[in-house]
Amino acid sequence: MGQKVIVIGSSTGGTEALKVLLAGMPERSPAILIAQHMPELFTKSFAERLDHLTAMQVREAAHHEKLEPGRVYLAPGHSHLLIEPAATGYRTVLSREPPVNRHRPSVEVLFRSAASYLGKDAIGVMLTGMGKDGAVAMLEMKKAGAYNFAQDEATCVVFGMPREAIAVGAVDEVVPLASMAERVQARLARMG
Repeated sequence: MGQKVIVIGSSTGGTEALKVLLAGMPERSPAILIAQHMPELFTKSFAERLDHLTAMQVREAAHHEKLEPGRVYLAPGHSHLLIEPAATGYRTVLSREPPVNRHRPSVEVLFRSAASYLGKDAIGVMLTGMGKDGAVAMLEMKKAGAYNFAQDEATCVVFGMPREAIAVGAVDEVVPLASMAERVQARLARMG
């Protein structure tokens, strides 16, 4: 089986939602990549804050880091975060390409790379956020065999991004934030 990877997109309200989700993930979880809309000045300190809240190691992603289980890679505020195949497994790619859907990092860019390279080995999670960044690429992930979650309206600060992903048919399960880590782990267990 290929290496499992979890990709997460979030925007408005995402900083709190990510804390809840990551706090529920065990130390040996597959690698997690996050595109959170956030200014460049704040991503490093946010990664450090998250690192204290979860059993996983969280850090701001660097260019060409090997994806390792138990690690969380947060897109820096100045770059898109992508995945590409490496000699063994996968590695991160940082890109200064123009914003997509007015955002850099863009969820669309991260999810599209997951659709291209990970297929059925990916789990997508769309958390609270304004707008529609990531919805189209999440559908591409689903078509490539990924299993996708969206945060439910009741627990979102802004239901925009999850609602758009649900509307285009990209989502397999709509889950309250408090249950998200548990549902993701249940899905991972079924993936073998």
